Amino acid sequence: MSASSESNDRLDRAVEGMLSREEWERLQREIVADADVRARYVDRMWIHAGLRATRHGLPELLDPVAAPRLPHRQGRTMLVWLAAAAAVTVTIHLSLFVFARADRSVATLVAADHCKWAGSDLPTVVNSKLVAGRLNLVEGIATIEFKRGAVLTLEAPTTLEIIDDMQCRLIEGSVVADVPESAHGFTVHSPDMKVIDLGTRFGLTAGSAGNSHVFVFEGEVKIEGLKTGEPQHLKTGKNFNVISGKIGVAQEPSRATIAVDPSGWLSIATGFGHGKDAYTRRGDSGGPKGHHPLLMVKHTELERSFPNERRAVLTFDLSQTQSTPIDEVELTLDPESSGMGFSTLVPDSRFAIYGIVDENLDSWDENRVLWLNTPGCDESGPLPGQTRRLLEFDLPRGGSGEPLTLKSDALTAFIRSDTNGLASFLIIRETGETDPSGLVHAFASKEHPTALPPTLRIR
Repeated sequence: MSASSESNDRLDRAVEGMLSREEWERLQREIVADADVRARYVDRMWIHAGLRATRHGLPELLDPVAAPRLPHRQGRTMLVWLAAAAAVTVTIHLSLFVFARADRSVATLVAADHCKWAGSDLPTVVNSKLVAGRLNLVEGIATIEFKRGAVLTLEAPTTLEIIDDMQCRLIEGSVVADVPESAHGFTVHSPDMKVIDLGTRFGLTAGSAGNSHVFVFEGEVKIEGLKTGEPQHLKTGKNFNVISGKIGVAQEPSRATIAVDPSGWLSIATGFGHGKDAYTRRGDSGGPKGHHPLLMVKHTELERSFPNERRAVLTFDLSQTQSTPIDEVELTLDPESSGMGFSTLVPDSRFAIYGIVDENLDSWDENRVLWLNTPGCDESGPLPGQTRRLLEFDLPRGGSGEPLTLKSDALTAFIRSDTNGLASFLIIRETGETDPSGLVHAFASKEHPTALPPTLRIR
Protein backbone atom coordinates (compact mmCIF):
# COMPACT_ATOMS: atom_id res chain seq x y z
CA MET A 1 0.00 0.00 0.00
CA SER A 2 1.41 3.44 -0.93
CA ALA A 3 2.05 6.11 1.73
CA SER A 4 -0.84 8.16 0.33
CA SER A 5 -3.22 5.17 0.38
CA GLU A 6 -2.13 4.31 3.92
CA SER A 7 -2.75 7.90 4.99
CA ASN A 8 -6.21 7.91 3.38
CA ASP A 9 -7.04 4.61 5.06
CA ARG A 10 -6.11 6.01 8.46
CA LEU A 11 -8.15 9.16 7.79
CA ASP A 12 -11.19 7.04 6.90
CA ARG A 13 -10.78 4.91 10.01
CA ALA A 14 -10.27 8.05 12.13
CA VAL A 15 -13.63 9.44 10.97
CA GLU A 16 -15.27 6.17 11.99
CA GLY A 17 -13.49 6.17 15.38
CA MET A 18 -11.58 2.97 14.57
CA LEU A 19 -7.99 4.09 15.33
CA SER A 20 -6.01 2.92 18.32
CA ARG A 21 -4.75 5.55 20.77
CA GLU A 22 -1.24 5.37 19.30
CA GLU A 23 -2.54 5.67 15.71
CA TRP A 24 -4.74 8.64 16.66
CA GLU A 25 -1.86 10.48 18.35
CA ARG A 26 0.33 9.89 15.30
CA LEU A 27 -2.40 11.18 12.98
CA GLN A 28 -2.90 14.28 15.13
CA ARG A 29 0.77 15.14 14.72
CA GLU A 30 0.47 14.70 10.95
CA ILE A 31 -2.65 16.89 10.80
CA VAL A 32 -0.82 19.71 12.61
CA ALA A 33 2.36 19.40 10.53
CA ASP A 34 1.03 18.66 7.02
CA ALA A 35 -1.44 21.03 5.31
CA ASP A 36 -2.43 18.36 2.74
CA VAL A 37 -3.31 15.80 5.44
CA ARG A 38 -5.15 18.51 7.34
CA ALA A 39 -7.23 19.43 4.28
CA ARG A 40 -8.13 15.80 3.52
CA TYR A 41 -9.11 15.21 7.15
CA VAL A 42 -11.35 18.28 7.19
CA ASP A 43 -13.02 17.24 3.90
CA ARG A 44 -13.80 13.80 5.30
CA MET A 45 -15.19 15.25 8.52
CA TRP A 46 -17.51 17.58 6.58
CA ILE A 47 -18.84 14.73 4.45
CA HIS A 48 -19.27 12.54 7.53
CA ALA A 49 -21.09 15.34 9.37
CA GLY A 50 -23.32 15.97 6.35
CA LEU A 51 -24.35 12.32 6.11
CA ARG A 52 -25.08 12.19 9.82
CA ALA A 53 -27.17 15.35 9.53
CA THR A 54 -29.38 13.72 6.87
CA ARG A 55 -29.82 10.34 8.54
CA HIS A 56 -33.25 11.24 9.95
CA GLY A 57 -34.47 12.77 6.72
CA LEU A 58 -34.63 9.62 4.59
CA PRO A 59 -38.15 8.57 3.53
CA GLU A 60 -39.84 6.34 6.06
CA LEU A 61 -40.84 4.05 3.18
CA LEU A 62 -37.28 2.74 3.19
CA ASP A 63 -38.14 0.99 6.46
CA PRO A 64 -39.16 -2.56 5.36
CA VAL A 65 -41.44 -2.93 8.41
CA ALA A 66 -43.47 0.13 7.50
CA ALA A 67 -43.48 -0.46 3.76
CA PRO A 68 -46.63 -2.03 2.21
CA ARG A 69 -46.30 -5.38 0.45
CA LEU A 70 -46.18 -4.94 -3.30
CA PRO A 71 -45.98 -7.34 -6.22
CA HIS A 72 -42.40 -8.38 -6.92
CA ARG A 73 -41.86 -6.28 -10.06
CA GLN A 74 -43.65 -3.22 -8.66
CA GLY A 75 -41.82 -3.56 -5.30
CA ARG A 76 -38.48 -3.83 -7.04
CA THR A 77 -39.23 -0.74 -9.11
CA MET A 78 -40.38 1.16 -6.04
CA LEU A 79 -37.25 0.25 -4.09
CA VAL A 80 -35.08 1.42 -6.97
CA TRP A 81 -37.03 4.69 -7.07
CA LEU A 82 -36.75 5.08 -3.31
CA ALA A 83 -33.02 4.40 -3.39
CA ALA A 84 -32.60 7.06 -6.06
CA ALA A 85 -34.77 9.47 -4.08
CA ALA A 86 -32.72 8.78 -0.95
CA ALA A 87 -29.51 9.46 -2.86
CA VAL A 88 -30.95 12.72 -4.20
CA THR A 89 -32.12 13.67 -0.70
CA VAL A 90 -28.67 13.01 0.77
CA THR A 91 -27.02 14.93 -2.07
CA ILE A 92 -29.33 17.92 -1.67
CA HIS A 93 -28.96 18.02 2.11
CA LEU A 94 -25.19 17.62 1.90
CA SER A 95 -24.91 20.26 -0.82
CA LEU A 96 -26.96 22.67 1.26
CA PHE A 97 -24.84 21.85 4.30
CA VAL A 98 -21.55 22.44 2.47
CA PHE A 99 -22.94 25.54 0.73
CA ALA A 100 -24.06 26.99 4.07
CA ARG A 101 -20.61 26.34 5.46
CA ALA A 102 -18.88 28.05 2.47
CA ASP A 103 -21.36 30.92 2.46
CA ARG A 104 -20.41 31.93 6.01
CA SER A 105 -16.91 32.99 4.98
CA VAL A 106 -16.52 36.65 4.02
CA ALA A 107 -12.77 36.86 3.42
CA THR A 108 -9.56 34.87 2.97
CA LEU A 109 -6.18 35.31 4.62
CA VAL A 110 -4.09 35.36 1.43
CA ALA A 111 -0.62 36.27 2.76
CA ALA A 112 1.30 36.43 6.03
CA ASP A 113 4.85 37.77 6.12
CA HIS A 114 6.77 36.84 9.33
CA CYS A 115 3.51 36.93 11.26
CA LYS A 116 2.85 36.12 14.90
CA TRP A 117 -0.70 36.09 16.24
CA ALA A 118 -2.15 36.12 19.75
CA GLY A 119 -5.71 36.01 21.01
CA SER A 120 -7.34 35.74 17.58
CA ASP A 121 -10.66 33.90 17.33
CA LEU A 122 -10.21 33.29 13.57
CA PRO A 123 -7.78 30.92 11.81
CA THR A 124 -4.37 32.43 11.00
CA VAL A 125 -3.02 29.92 8.46
CA VAL A 126 -2.53 31.32 4.95
CA ASN A 127 -5.51 30.54 2.67
CA SER A 128 -7.83 30.17 5.67
CA LYS A 129 -11.44 31.20 5.07
CA LEU A 130 -12.52 33.90 7.50
CA VAL A 131 -15.95 34.58 8.96
CA ALA A 132 -16.96 37.44 11.24
CA GLY A 133 -14.54 37.63 14.15
CA ARG A 134 -11.34 39.16 15.48
CA LEU A 135 -7.69 38.95 14.39
CA ASN A 136 -4.85 40.11 16.62
CA LEU A 137 -1.55 40.47 14.73
CA VAL A 138 1.39 41.06 17.06
CA GLU A 139 4.22 40.80 14.54
CA GLY A 140 4.55 40.91 10.76
CA ILE A 141 2.40 42.02 7.83
CA ALA A 142 -0.72 40.10 6.73
CA THR A 143 -3.09 40.48 3.76
CA ILE A 144 -6.82 39.70 3.73
CA GLU A 145 -8.95 39.58 0.59
CA PHE A 146 -12.68 40.10 1.09
CA LYS A 147 -15.24 38.30 -1.08
CA ARG A 148 -16.26 41.47 -2.89
CA GLY A 149 -12.63 42.12 -3.85
CA ALA A 150 -11.35 44.59 -1.23
CA VAL A 151 -7.79 43.80 -0.13
CA LEU A 152 -6.68 44.83 3.35
CA THR A 153 -3.05 44.80 4.52
CA LEU A 154 -2.55 44.65 8.31
CA GLU A 155 0.65 46.02 9.89
CA ALA A 156 1.56 44.70 13.33
CA PRO A 157 0.66 45.39 16.02
CA THR A 158 -2.96 45.49 14.83
CA THR A 159 -6.29 44.25 16.13
CA LEU A 160 -9.01 43.97 13.48
CA GLU A 161 -12.61 42.83 13.72
CA ILE A 162 -14.15 41.44 10.52
CA ILE A 163 -17.87 42.31 10.37
CA ASP A 164 -18.93 41.10 6.90
CA ASP A 165 -17.67 41.12 3.30
CA MET A 166 -17.99 44.93 3.12
CA GLN A 167 -17.12 46.07 6.65
CA CYS A 168 -14.44 45.70 9.28
CA ARG A 169 -13.43 47.54 12.45
CA LEU A 170 -9.88 48.67 13.19
CA ILE A 171 -9.64 48.49 16.97
CA GLU A 172 -5.97 49.44 17.09
CA GLY A 173 -3.08 49.50 14.64
CA SER A 174 -2.68 50.21 10.92
CA VAL A 175 -4.30 48.93 7.72
CA VAL A 176 -3.99 49.79 4.04
CA ALA A 177 -7.07 49.14 1.88
CA ASP A 178 -6.95 48.57 -1.88
CA VAL A 179 -10.56 48.61 -3.10
CA PRO A 180 -11.61 47.71 -6.68
CA GLU A 181 -14.82 48.87 -8.33
CA SER A 182 -16.62 45.68 -7.29
CA ALA A 183 -16.25 46.68 -3.63
CA HIS A 184 -17.01 50.41 -3.75
CA GLY A 185 -18.58 51.35 -0.43
CA PHE A 186 -16.24 49.09 1.56
CA THR A 187 -16.09 50.57 5.07
CA VAL A 188 -13.45 50.51 7.79
CA HIS A 189 -14.57 51.67 11.24
CA SER A 190 -12.17 53.04 13.87
CA PRO A 191 -12.79 54.34 17.41
CA ASP A 192 -13.02 57.90 16.04
CA MET A 193 -14.52 57.60 12.56
CA LYS A 194 -15.64 55.35 9.73
CA VAL A 195 -14.00 55.54 6.32
CA ILE A 196 -16.18 54.68 3.31
CA ASP A 197 -14.44 53.89 0.05
CA LEU A 198 -15.52 55.74 -3.09
CA GLY A 199 -13.03 53.99 -5.35
CA THR A 200 -9.58 54.23 -3.88
CA ARG A 201 -6.53 53.03 -2.03
CA PHE A 202 -6.29 54.44 1.47
CA GLY A 203 -4.63 53.85 4.82
CA LEU A 204 -6.12 54.11 8.30
CA THR A 205 -4.42 54.00 11.68
CA ALA A 206 -5.77 53.89 15.21
CA GLY A 207 -3.22 54.57 17.95
CA SER A 208 -3.05 52.98 21.37
CA ALA A 209 -3.49 56.42 22.91
CA GLY A 210 -6.60 57.22 20.87
CA ASN A 211 -5.34 58.88 17.68
CA SER A 212 -6.89 58.01 14.27
CA HIS A 213 -5.44 59.07 10.93
CA VAL A 214 -6.60 58.40 7.36
CA PHE A 215 -4.55 59.08 4.21
CA VAL A 216 -5.82 58.71 0.64
CA PHE A 217 -3.14 57.33 -1.67
CA GLU A 218 -5.42 57.28 -4.70
CA GLY A 219 -9.09 58.02 -5.38
CA GLU A 220 -11.57 59.29 -2.81
CA VAL A 221 -13.07 58.39 0.56
CA LYS A 222 -15.92 59.68 2.66
CA ILE A 223 -15.43 60.03 6.42
CA GLU A 224 -18.44 59.74 8.70
CA GLY A 225 -19.07 59.14 12.38
CA LEU A 226 -17.16 62.20 13.55
CA LYS A 227 -18.18 63.58 16.92
CA THR A 228 -18.31 67.09 15.52
CA GLY A 229 -18.82 68.48 12.03
CA GLU A 230 -20.22 67.21 8.77
CA PRO A 231 -18.90 64.20 6.83
CA GLN A 232 -15.57 64.81 5.13
CA HIS A 233 -14.54 63.94 1.56
CA LEU A 234 -10.82 63.31 0.91
CA LYS A 235 -9.15 62.84 -2.47
CA THR A 236 -5.72 61.69 -3.62
CA GLY A 237 -2.89 62.99 -1.43
CA LYS A 238 -5.14 64.34 1.33
CA ASN A 239 -5.25 63.17 4.92
CA PHE A 240 -7.40 63.66 8.00
CA ASN A 241 -6.44 63.23 11.64
CA VAL A 242 -8.67 62.87 14.70
CA ILE A 243 -7.11 63.49 18.10
CA SER A 244 -9.45 61.96 20.65
CA GLY A 245 -9.74 63.04 24.24
CA LYS A 246 -7.27 60.35 25.29
CA ILE A 247 -4.25 61.79 23.54
CA GLY A 248 -3.68 65.55 23.84
CA VAL A 249 -1.98 66.46 27.11
CA ALA A 250 -1.75 63.44 29.38
CA GLN A 251 -1.93 63.53 33.16
CA GLU A 252 1.50 63.62 34.81
CA PRO A 253 1.68 60.41 36.87
CA SER A 254 2.72 60.36 40.49
CA ARG A 255 6.49 60.12 40.81
CA ALA A 256 7.72 56.53 40.75
CA THR A 257 10.16 54.91 43.13
CA ILE A 258 13.23 52.84 42.31
CA ALA A 259 12.38 49.16 41.97
CA VAL A 260 14.93 46.54 43.11
CA ASP A 261 14.55 42.90 42.09
CA PRO A 262 16.10 39.90 43.93
CA SER A 263 18.92 39.58 41.39
CA GLY A 264 20.19 43.04 42.24
CA TRP A 265 18.87 45.05 39.27
CA LEU A 266 17.66 48.61 40.03
CA SER A 267 14.94 49.89 37.70
CA ILE A 268 14.72 53.67 37.28
CA ALA A 269 11.95 55.08 35.07
CA THR A 270 11.83 58.58 33.59
CA GLY A 271 9.00 59.20 36.07
CA PHE A 272 11.35 58.87 39.07
CA GLY A 273 12.71 61.96 40.88
CA HIS A 274 13.93 64.58 38.43
CA GLY A 275 13.51 62.28 35.43
CA LYS A 276 11.67 63.49 32.33
CA ASP A 277 10.93 62.60 28.70
CA ALA A 278 9.61 64.37 25.59
CA TYR A 279 9.79 64.45 21.82
CA THR A 280 10.23 67.39 19.47
CA ARG A 281 8.96 67.90 15.93
CA ARG A 282 10.43 70.02 13.18
CA GLY A 283 8.38 73.19 12.99
CA ASP A 284 7.06 72.61 16.54
CA SER A 285 3.41 72.41 15.51
CA GLY A 286 1.34 72.23 18.68
CA GLY A 287 4.14 73.46 20.92
CA PRO A 288 6.21 71.43 23.43
CA LYS A 289 5.47 67.69 23.71
CA GLY A 290 6.76 67.13 27.23
CA HIS A 291 3.51 65.65 28.59
CA HIS A 292 2.50 63.45 25.68
CA PRO A 293 1.81 59.71 26.25
CA LEU A 294 4.03 58.82 23.27
CA LEU A 295 7.63 59.60 22.33
CA MET A 296 7.44 59.90 18.53
CA VAL A 297 10.51 59.41 16.35
CA LYS A 298 10.82 59.80 12.58
CA HIS A 299 13.39 60.64 9.90
CA THR A 300 12.52 61.66 6.34
CA GLU A 301 14.46 62.33 3.18
CA LEU A 302 11.93 64.93 2.07
CA GLU A 303 12.75 68.62 1.91
CA ARG A 304 13.71 70.42 5.11
CA SER A 305 10.42 72.29 5.23
CA PHE A 306 8.54 69.01 5.67
CA PRO A 307 7.43 68.98 9.33
CA ASN A 308 7.26 65.28 10.11
CA GLU A 309 10.83 64.82 11.39
CA ARG A 310 10.79 63.90 15.09
CA ARG A 311 13.28 62.96 17.83
CA ALA A 312 12.99 62.04 21.52
CA VAL A 313 14.95 63.04 24.61
CA LEU A 314 15.07 61.25 27.99
CA THR A 315 16.59 62.03 31.38
CA PHE A 316 16.98 59.60 34.30
CA ASP A 317 17.56 60.56 37.93
CA LEU A 318 20.63 58.61 39.16
CA SER A 319 20.94 60.39 42.50
CA GLN A 320 20.22 57.21 44.47
CA THR A 321 22.91 55.18 42.67
CA GLN A 322 25.94 57.50 42.67
CA SER A 323 27.78 55.62 45.42
CA THR A 324 26.91 52.19 44.00
CA PRO A 325 29.45 50.24 41.89
CA ILE A 326 27.95 49.60 38.45
CA ASP A 327 28.53 46.29 36.65
CA GLU A 328 25.95 46.44 33.88
CA VAL A 329 23.32 48.82 32.44
CA GLU A 330 20.26 48.21 30.24
CA LEU A 331 17.80 50.65 28.66
CA THR A 332 14.20 49.46 28.16
CA LEU A 333 11.87 51.07 25.62
CA ASP A 334 8.28 49.97 24.91
CA PRO A 335 7.23 50.43 21.22
CA GLU A 336 3.64 51.61 20.78
CA SER A 337 1.43 52.37 17.79
CA SER A 338 1.63 56.08 17.00
CA GLY A 339 -1.54 56.11 14.93
CA MET A 340 0.40 58.02 12.27
CA GLY A 341 1.77 56.65 9.01
CA PHE A 342 2.18 53.16 7.54
CA SER A 343 4.85 50.53 8.00
CA THR A 344 4.50 49.29 4.42
CA LEU A 345 5.84 52.66 3.20
CA VAL A 346 9.15 52.47 5.10
CA PRO A 347 11.91 49.85 5.12
CA ASP A 348 13.16 48.09 8.22
CA SER A 349 14.36 51.00 10.36
CA ARG A 350 17.57 51.60 12.29
CA PHE A 351 17.67 53.76 15.41
CA ALA A 352 20.55 55.16 17.44
CA ILE A 353 20.78 56.08 21.12
CA TYR A 354 23.06 59.00 21.97
CA GLY A 355 24.19 59.97 25.45
CA ILE A 356 24.33 63.71 26.16
CA VAL A 357 27.85 64.19 27.58
CA ASP A 358 27.51 67.93 28.30
CA GLU A 359 25.93 67.76 31.77
CA ASN A 360 24.88 71.41 31.56
CA LEU A 361 22.20 70.25 29.13
CA ASP A 362 20.56 67.90 31.67
CA SER A 363 18.48 70.84 32.92
CA TRP A 364 16.26 70.98 29.82
CA ASP A 365 12.59 71.75 30.55
CA GLU A 366 9.72 69.47 29.42
CA ASN A 367 7.42 72.51 29.16
CA ARG A 368 9.77 74.41 26.85
CA VAL A 369 11.73 71.90 24.80
CA LEU A 370 11.32 72.43 21.04
CA TRP A 371 12.99 71.21 17.85
CA LEU A 372 15.68 73.89 17.76
CA ASN A 373 16.51 73.75 21.48
CA THR A 374 16.53 69.94 21.83
CA PRO A 375 19.54 69.32 24.11
CA GLY A 376 22.64 68.12 22.26
CA CYS A 377 21.15 68.79 18.80
CA ASP A 378 21.10 71.34 16.06
CA GLU A 379 18.89 71.42 12.96
CA SER A 380 20.62 68.43 11.38
CA GLY A 381 20.89 66.15 14.43
CA PRO A 382 23.14 65.22 17.39
CA LEU A 383 26.23 67.38 17.90
CA PRO A 384 29.52 65.44 18.19
CA GLY A 385 30.93 67.65 20.94
CA GLN A 386 27.83 67.39 23.13
CA THR A 387 26.72 63.80 22.52
CA ARG A 388 28.21 60.31 22.22
CA ARG A 389 26.77 57.48 20.17
CA LEU A 390 26.11 54.58 22.56
CA LEU A 391 24.22 51.88 20.64
CA GLU A 392 21.98 51.06 17.68
CA PHE A 393 18.89 48.90 17.28
CA ASP A 394 16.56 47.89 14.45
CA LEU A 395 12.79 47.67 14.19
CA PRO A 396 11.55 45.58 11.23
CA ARG A 397 8.41 46.46 9.31
CA GLY A 398 5.51 45.07 11.26
CA GLY A 399 7.86 44.28 14.13
CA SER A 400 6.83 43.10 17.55
CA GLY A 401 5.40 45.60 20.01
CA GLU A 402 7.18 43.88 22.90
CA PRO A 403 9.48 46.01 25.10
CA LEU A 404 13.07 46.31 23.87
CA THR A 405 16.06 45.70 26.13
CA LEU A 406 19.09 47.60 24.83
CA LYS A 407 22.64 47.40 26.17
CA SER A 408 26.25 48.01 25.21
CA ASP A 409 29.61 48.56 26.88
CA ALA A 410 29.39 52.21 25.80
CA LEU A 411 26.05 52.60 27.63
CA THR A 412 27.49 51.16 30.84
CA ALA A 413 30.57 53.39 30.57
CA PHE A 414 28.38 56.45 30.01
CA ILE A 415 26.39 55.83 33.21
CA ARG A 416 29.59 55.18 35.18
CA SER A 417 30.96 58.54 34.03
CA ASP A 418 28.00 60.53 35.40
CA THR A 419 28.90 63.19 37.98
CA ASN A 420 25.68 65.16 38.57
CA GLY A 421 23.10 62.42 39.22
CA LEU A 422 21.30 62.91 35.88
CA ALA A 423 21.77 60.98 32.63
CA SER A 424 20.19 62.21 29.39
CA PHE A 425 19.71 60.43 26.06
CA LEU A 426 18.52 61.11 22.53
CA ILE A 427 16.54 58.61 20.41
CA ILE A 428 17.14 59.19 16.70
CA ARG A 429 15.77 57.24 13.73
CA GLU A 430 18.48 57.05 11.09
CA THR A 431 16.52 55.27 8.36
CA GLY A 432 14.82 57.79 6.14
CA GLU A 433 11.87 57.60 3.78
CA THR A 434 10.55 59.39 0.71
CA ASP A 435 6.80 59.03 1.26
CA PRO A 436 5.06 61.57 3.53
CA SER A 437 2.75 58.82 4.82
CA GLY A 438 5.57 56.63 6.12
CA LEU A 439 5.31 55.33 9.67
CA VAL A 440 5.98 57.56 12.66
CA HIS A 441 7.55 55.21 15.23
CA ALA A 442 6.64 55.70 18.87
CA PHE A 443 7.61 54.54 22.34
CA ALA A 444 5.63 54.86 25.56
CA SER A 445 6.46 57.88 27.71
CA LYS A 446 6.01 58.17 31.47
CA GLU A 447 2.53 59.60 30.78
CA HIS A 448 1.29 56.52 28.91
CA PRO A 449 -1.65 55.05 30.88
CA THR A 450 -0.76 51.36 30.45
CA ALA A 451 2.61 50.76 28.74
CA LEU A 452 6.09 50.62 30.25
CA PRO A 453 7.85 54.02 30.43
CA PRO A 454 11.51 54.37 29.41
CA THR A 455 13.44 52.57 32.11
CA LEU A 456 17.13 52.37 32.98
CA ARG A 457 18.14 49.13 34.69
CA ILE A 458 21.41 49.12 36.64
CA ARG A 459 23.19 46.27 38.37
